[in-house]
Amino acid sequence: MTRSFHTVTVESAAEAYVLSRGKARFLSIAQEIRAIRTLMPACQVTDRDLEELVAAASIIHGVPVAFDLKTAVAAEPRLHS
Repeated sequence: MTRSFHTVTVESAAEAYVLSRGKARFLSIAQEIRAIRTLMPACQVTDRDLEELVAAASIIHGVPVAFDLKTAVAAEPRLHS
């Protein structure tokens, strides 16, 4: 019996998270980043890059997204739908 595992990429993890939250009122970027960091603790991608991946996947799948990650670029939460 062959046992094989698929490689999980940051992009596929972000898209899977978005799809799992499709029926929610909106998707929280901060929660998404925590989920990815938990799933992939060795992930070297910056929070800003993760934010962009999640935003892109959210737009593609029509899921409203809350830009609630506090960064130096954005001090206030933003909502995009």
